[in-house]
Amino acid sequence: MGRKYFGTDGVRGLVGQAPITPDFVMRLGYAAGKTLARTKASSGRPTVLIGKDTRISGYMLEAALEAGFAAAGVDVMLAGPMPTPAIAYLTRALRLSAGVVISASHNPFQDNGIKFFSAHGTKLPDEVELDIETAIDQPMECVPSEKLGRAKRLDDAQGRYIEFCKSTFPNELDLRGLKIVVDCAHGAAYHIAPHVFHELGAEVIAIGSKPDGFNINAGFGATAPQALSEAVIAQQADLGIALDGDADRLIMCDNTGRIYNGDELLYVMVRDRMAVGPVKGAVGTLMTNMALEVAFKNLGIGFARAKVGDRYVLEVMQERGWLYGGEGSGHLLCLDKHTTGDGIVSALQVLSALKRANQSLAQCCAELTLFPQTLINKRVEAGFDWQKNHDVVAEKERVERELGDNGRVLIRASGTEPLIRVMVEAKDAAAAETMARRIADKLAA
Repeated sequence: MGRKYFGTDGVRGLVGQAPITPDFVMRLGYAAGKTLARTKASSGRPTVLIGKDTRISGYMLEAALEAGFAAAGVDVMLAGPMPTPAIAYLTRALRLSAGVVISASHNPFQDNGIKFFSAHGTKLPDEVELDIETAIDQPMECVPSEKLGRAKRLDDAQGRYIEFCKSTFPNELDLRGLKIVVDCAHGAAYHIAPHVFHELGAEVIAIGSKPDGFNINAGFGATAPQALSEAVIAQQADLGIALDGDADRLIMCDNTGRIYNGDELLYVMVRDRMAVGPVKGAVGTLMTNMALEVAFKNLGIGFARAKVGDRYVLEVMQERGWLYGGEGSGHLLCLDKHTTGDGIVSALQVLSALKRANQSLAQCCAELTLFPQTLINKRVEAGFDWQKNHDVVAEKERVERELGDNGRVLIRASGTEPLIRVMVEAKDAAAAETMARRIADKLAA
């Protein structure tokens, strides 16, 4: 059964248009509350933690969610602006029924979304999301007044999470002597990330740390790393760390301004873990650079690809019993440290790897040279199936024969727009671009 409202990362869209409207979000809160109330019937009254990023629409959607939960008889704790992984951690640490984050992650401020975490700090299982969707389409009611939910603020959510992040960094190490630029994307980590690195001893220069409700991800953060690169060079810093709007992504750069993506950072983390103990394998996605797969093979560890999305990376990690995985976009998972992707925690794992090896980012990545990738997005008619287009299939097969073991082709439909994404990887950048163009030209305009 397909999901009607939930995507790969909760419910998301343009504020003011379905489903991101106050009435729908209130019904979503009510439906989630009723679903939780059924599962918690034998263990007391459910309590949900709500956090948000820095978008102006967060105030409105927070109030709507709170009303929906209260009508279902669910108590609410409000954390205010907090990173998505902070809500996952606090939900688990406080033994709450669920966590909810109001965020559209790396999207512009006009968008927003709602994502849920289970009591264990993980994304909700598909079957629970389906139960919530079924309840959304039922008439909204209200429990009797004596059973209405209450709301209160969570004291010191910021401090609790800062201490958790620091606890994932080795006790025998510190960041003294490092000058680090931290780009918070004017997002949820603006009042947290700089403190974490500073309290571990680094000299911190914060950028993208003045949210106004409208500037989240605008020219700053993991999706716009040029600002980080320029700041590192201008400040003569040792390293740069960029998070996205809800701080679950990480991109870094070295003192030359050279940017390192999620594939490279995953390699650094896994190589460091191997120096401490055995590593069975790591999980990437269909978009993970082929060079990383080759590098892990050379290290003697397994590698598996999941569908695009950290949700699917986590699923494959759990199936195989592996602890490490990630995406080139910067979603990195270290299940020995956290239940979900966390930009700050991931940065600390990279920093501890650099400290232990006494090497720079460039030195740690010296044996990993990413294959050039070309990605072309081609707009098509809604419902277009490229696999039924003989010209596209034939051209894809021709390109794959030409590449042999020295590259790969990936064609996939966007999950949110009428687009077909064509990606070609090859050892030669010009060849990758030419081959991707050849396939894209066969797609319907």
